[in-house]
Amino acid sequence: MKKTQSVVAAGHALTAGAAAEILADGGNAFDAAIAGVCMSFVAEAVFASPGGGGFLMARDAGRRDAKLFDFFVETPLKRRAETDVSFFPIRADFGAATQEFHIGLGSSATPGLAQGLFAMHEAYARLPMKRLVEPAVRAAKQGFPLTRFQAYLFTVIAPILKESPEVRAIFAPGGELLKEGATFRNEGLAETLEWLAEDGARLFTDGDIGQAIAAQSRDRGGHLTLEDLKRYEVRLREPLLWGFGGASVALNPPPSAGGALIAFGLSYLAGLVEAGGMIDARALGAAMTATNDARRAHGHDLAARLVSGALAREIAAASAAAAAPQAYRGTTHISVIDGDGNAAAVSLSNGEGNGFIVGNHGFMLNNMLGEEDVAGGAPGVWPEGVRMSSMMAPAILLEPDGTVTALGTGGSNRIRTAILQVVVNLLARRMSVEDAVAAPRLHVERCGTVSFEPGFSEAEEAALRAHGEKAKAWPDRNLFFGGVHVARWHEKRGADGAGDPRRQGTAVVL
Repeated sequence: MKKTQSVVAAGHALTAGAAAEILADGGNAFDAAIAGVCMSFVAEAVFASPGGGGFLMARDAGRRDAKLFDFFVETPLKRRAETDVSFFPIRADFGAATQEFHIGLGSSATPGLAQGLFAMHEAYARLPMKRLVEPAVRAAKQGFPLTRFQAYLFTVIAPILKESPEVRAIFAPGGELLKEGATFRNEGLAETLEWLAEDGARLFTDGDIGQAIAAQSRDRGGHLTLEDLKRYEVRLREPLLWGFGGASVALNPPPSAGGALIAFGLSYLAGLVEAGGMIDARALGAAMTATNDARRAHGHDLAARLVSGALAREIAAASAAAAAPQAYRGTTHISVIDGDGNAAAVSLSNGEGNGFIVGNHGFMLNNMLGEEDVAGGAPGVWPEGVRMSSMMAPAILLEPDGTVTALGTGGSNRIRTAILQVVVNLLARRMSVEDAVAAPRLHVERCGTVSFEPGFSEAEEAALRAHGEKAKAWPDRNLFFGGVHVARWHEKRGADGAGDPRRQGTAVVL
């Protein structure tokens, strides 16, 4: 009997290819996800780095349950005097809009990705780590043509990639940023990955790279110390499980915010259907507005109130009213499901990077302390020694017929709305994976601005324009609305997947 297919969906062809190579070599979904993450450090360097953090939503086919591995960043144990800190703003230019970010050594939180990779490996992997880093090491040493999307991202954060001589040596070796088709290579990162496979996570705690991180921070205006790196621990959490469309949806639990916000939106829409409404663009906009209102009213208590049922009456009332007729940033994601039904949904982020390479090791630390979306207030204002919240929301859908779906996205505060819409497309509208990902998206900001892509009906577009304080119609599909990469599997029907075209995503079925 032929083994059931495996599937990978990711934000770059090389990332998906690395995971597929490992699956073909006998690795499972978690081996493949680790290989994909390592390749993303190389091929998706604007989004991913060993100096960042992330989450794994894991489904073990043998146990048939889901677990959340939290290896997101933590705030430093001690804040340095403001006069000694390297922390300053730059403006990223997205073309249609600009956004202020903060960089410098003082923008970096304690990274967790190295520890996260080895926690994944210890819990689930089959193949040695040395084998799993091979595709990424090969690509970093040999080089590869820069894609149009990656070249565009270089221009978006040009001030960061030109900030220091060491970062220019990688991203702008001739003085100008590399362009589409140019060969991108990173031999320092290749050596780091080889070293990491040999030494393990301790390389980033009290090993040589940990020492280099602490020394750079001490000498150049950062908050991080060796103690921050040594005390970091990966946390295993129970997912936030939510029912929708007959499926169980496993979401990222607190302290991250994204999962609870998605659960609220799903509950709102389920209530709307029960009240006789229809899930259209207007309903999605109303769900997003209600979620924003709940977030404003309940803040960090939103998840606890959801789980306890305390919000049930609020959701039902808002949904019933809507049924009546009426006139966050540099993140990438990898989804893998193997032939046994093991599923890995990994979301990771480096922010945009802090503008400085660690030693000669080929990577930047994150700039999460400079992200308003993550820091929870003004950039640079944060409590000491705590795991930071995130909008990242890797998810796994488990349907009664045995269908397993892994998905996630980047997109800053659009993560929750992008995931919400794709889950609705899959479970309520019963779209194919490709159609669910490609369908037009909308997003409602907390300030009331409604942004939407082309492709909605005239009636839906009119409703969206009337819904918010301000409407912004985007001329094309855009990375602003996330990059949802989806892998779906069924033991008898096989596998399919879709990489989001908004971010040149790729899917591979084996």
